[in-house]
Amino acid sequence: MATETTDQGQPSLSFFGKGGKSSGEIDPERQPLTEGNRQARSYSLLAAVLPFLFPAFGGVLYGYDIGATSGATISLESSTLSGTTWYNLSSVEVGLVVSGSLYGALIGSLLAFNIADFLGRRRELILASLLYLVGALITALAPDFVVLVIGRLVYGIGIGLAMHAAPMYIAETAPSQIRGQLISLKEFFIVIGMLLGYGIGSLEIDIRAGWRYMYGTSIPLSLIMGIGMWWLPASPRWLLLCAIQGKGNMQDLRENAVLCLCRLRGPSIGDSAPEQVDEILAELSIGEPEKEATLGEIFQGKCLKALIIGAGLVLFQQITGQPSVLYYAATILQSAGFSAASDATRVSVLLGVLKLITTGVAVLGVDRIGRRPLLLVGVSGIVISLFLLASYYLFLDDAPAVAVVGLLLYVGCYQLSFGPIGWLMISEIFPLRVRGRGLSVAVLVNFASNALVTFAFSPLKALVGTGFVFVIFGVIAVLSLVFIFFVIPETKGLSLEEIEAKIL
Repeated sequence: MATETTDQGQPSLSFFGKGGKSSGEIDPERQPLTEGNRQARSYSLLAAVLPFLFPAFGGVLYGYDIGATSGATISLESSTLSGTTWYNLSSVEVGLVVSGSLYGALIGSLLAFNIADFLGRRRELILASLLYLVGALITALAPDFVVLVIGRLVYGIGIGLAMHAAPMYIAETAPSQIRGQLISLKEFFIVIGMLLGYGIGSLEIDIRAGWRYMYGTSIPLSLIMGIGMWWLPASPRWLLLCAIQGKGNMQDLRENAVLCLCRLRGPSIGDSAPEQVDEILAELSIGEPEKEATLGEIFQGKCLKALIIGAGLVLFQQITGQPSVLYYAATILQSAGFSAASDATRVSVLLGVLKLITTGVAVLGVDRIGRRPLLLVGVSGIVISLFLLASYYLFLDDAPAVAVVGLLLYVGCYQLSFGPIGWLMISEIFPLRVRGRGLSVAVLVNFASNALVTFAFSPLKALVGTGFVFVIFGVIAVLSLVFIFFVIPETKGLSLEEIEAKIL
């Protein structure tokens, strides 16, 4: 199946324009790089989807871990079901099991900074699949608590690498016309993974040592991911970056990039692959691409601008309270008298289905409506939902319907905006030369702020009360809305090279 489309440049919306330009203007000094009408680009839809599918398994395994852990901890702590002699875990030990993969993801994000550009996107994803596999094996076969935590950490390192490399590989290999949809679909696959984890957990919760089977289910999924990534070609843009930086023979790497692009686009690309590769190579040659990016360079010039956009968005994604709102989901639904609320797994599945539906809406709209409209509408809904939750806990405790509406509105609006578009923006906003290291900083910010919100919630609740905690989150959400309006650009329809030329 072939789809005929033309790359169209879109005006950027940036707070950082030179000389006081409005957010909708493009710097005329940068315009010549992408001037003129681009040639119509054909691609095979099947060939374009496959390079998305196997990296997206990294998201499935991440989501599965979240879903399976909720059931695994219940099984692990049961004297009759754990199948161990060390089932009597303290709250700290349970916390280590639950958040062990988060700590590992932080380590993985730090490792990605140094190995991403050396390994390349494809090999980083292969390494992530191996860590998923080893981590799942160690966890499922753990003879004691210490080995269990080690397995959780190893699995988490795989999460950190996969969440770093997957959006980058998809962004660099997808046609620009459907890049937003494919990267947003990765969030869709994370939600599918969560639902799979909840479902497997509910099926195996009554089995002796069921937690071992829950974590062991990750093994075949990681094998599929690893074999699929081994089969896929390398990112042509990464190969061309290596060529420019003198990490191989220029002609050989160029020819390899042409072959990889042909595999990624399918037969409908015809004879235009060499021309497209030469266009990318010419655009990459502007500036000083032959030098490797340093840590200091990420905090300078257009790299700093990209970092503010990407890291700022994923920071607000977490500090608007996403982990904490979901923490109260079961309590809120119980207070409203929902019979399903007595079963934590059913509550999780209910919210998971809602996440799946709203993420699907975002996937369908991101390349048609654009990134900014979805963010502005979704985060506006998050603001309303947080103040609804705050009002319930402060003075409307006799109206649980308010809390239920707030909860469902929050979950839906988050998946419409921050959920998929946060990962999309960080994958496409960084210039190619610093993309590996810049994205690793953004992913580190994501996981670190997630950990901060998770661990700060209980002390804050004890200090000011649940209602005022949601007020704080609501105020932060208002600030994030201001940040999105003035800082976040529109990248719909732009190639990665056009984003660098027109927006940064």
